[in-house]
Amino acid sequence: MDKKVVGGILLILVIVVATGFFLLSRRGPGPSPTPTVTPAEGIVLKIITRHASTIWKITKESFLKTDLAKQYNIVDLRFYSPNFALWPDVIQKEKPDVAWGGGPTVFNDLVDKGLVAPLTDPELLAEVNNIPDDISGAEMKRYKDGKLMWVAAAISSFGFTYNKKMLNERGLPEPQTWEDLASPEYGKMLPLPALSYARSTTSTSHSRIYQIILQKEGWEQGWVLIAGLAANGRPYGGSVEAQWAVQTGEVPIGIMIDFYGFELQLQSPDFIYVMPPGTIVNGDPIALLTTSEHPEAAQAFIRWVLSAEGQAVLWLDERINRMPVREDAFKTPKGRERVDLYTRYNQTIALQAIQFNESLAGAVYFSIAYYLDAVLCDTHEELVRTWKKLVDALEAGKITQEEFEQYKYELGKPLTWTEDGTKYTFTLEYAIQINEELKKNPTFASKMQSLWREAAVQRYEELFNEIPDP
Repeated sequence: MDKKVVGGILLILVIVVATGFFLLSRRGPGPSPTPTVTPAEGIVLKIITRHASTIWKITKESFLKTDLAKQYNIVDLRFYSPNFALWPDVIQKEKPDVAWGGGPTVFNDLVDKGLVAPLTDPELLAEVNNIPDDISGAEMKRYKDGKLMWVAAAISSFGFTYNKKMLNERGLPEPQTWEDLASPEYGKMLPLPALSYARSTTSTSHSRIYQIILQKEGWEQGWVLIAGLAANGRPYGGSVEAQWAVQTGEVPIGIMIDFYGFELQLQSPDFIYVMPPGTIVNGDPIALLTTSEHPEAAQAFIRWVLSAEGQAVLWLDERINRMPVREDAFKTPKGRERVDLYTRYNQTIALQAIQFNESLAGAVYFSIAYYLDAVLCDTHEELVRTWKKLVDALEAGKITQEEFEQYKYELGKPLTWTEDGTKYTFTLEYAIQINEELKKNPTFASKMQSLWREAAVQRYEELFNEIPDP
């Protein structure tokens, strides 16, 4: 072998040995350290929801501490809360694992679009067996082809809250029915509003209230009632803002979902939440999405939400005050502390609710939302001007009660307008016909709202001129 090659090899060996001794001397005596093993990356579950951020916070704080989260290596929960009309697009883009909260109409639409995956985990299905199939006639589970697509994680009623002290100070009656909210008695406060309500395109809970009134009263009379309610009140950007108006004393009455009312009642005995005759119980769903990249972990999370312990930790927290779907949540240590909510729970499940057509609600959801915003929110100033003159004329004796009722009907009945030489009326059939186009076509929705606003202003001005001066 060439001497230069041998010399090179020997030099390399000397360097290696010397380096080894140097490292040993730096480490000192003792066993070699165990190699560091990098753990597998944890799972971040993505959840699309209509729930408020308080629920996100409490869910993260509670669930991530559970053995179930550790078992499935779930290290974080990430929440998305887009407008409900954008849910299908956001789901396909962001690929969330779970949909949670927003009402049956939203979830049934996701099922119909093929975005919901069946719940299949045996331990999850065992928890689901503890949930009734329906409460007060409202479904708590949705099946398709024999497979469970969503299940209610909470229940709600819909009504209104009033400030008893404020009403008494103003000499106004305490409302008990939907019809009361459209009474001319509350029009006496104008131009100060008597009640708060939210735009239909920004609040799923207030949208449900409008649907309830329309199904209870019938299409025409339902719109007359809602118009009177709107004229007595003021529109707000969302349900939280509408509740805040009641809380701060800006208005004495506000329509709202039950747990907003319970929250106000905890703050002061002056607040009274009413479940009026002709309301409904709603199951608020949770579901696994077809876009989930972690379906086992996602179903473990859903299992925890549906467990008696999870129900108690979430819904019975003093910052949330919602009705659990499981009665045995009140038998947990946390549940035994909430006697007040257990009383409300028993009242809710005993409610004699109207027969609510969920399919019909979905078939007109967007038509109602866009129409209501255009006719009763965007043109609210013109509506109130005419309504106030009508109330004042009745109070002054310039018109009879019968004439008042006829004017009230003309004010709120579904609009008629002309487009390209053709006359249209916002009938139930027409609302069904255009619903899907309104949902998927913003240009069409904008055009229709413009037509409705113009027709509404014209009607309000014509009636204003017809009503005798008080």
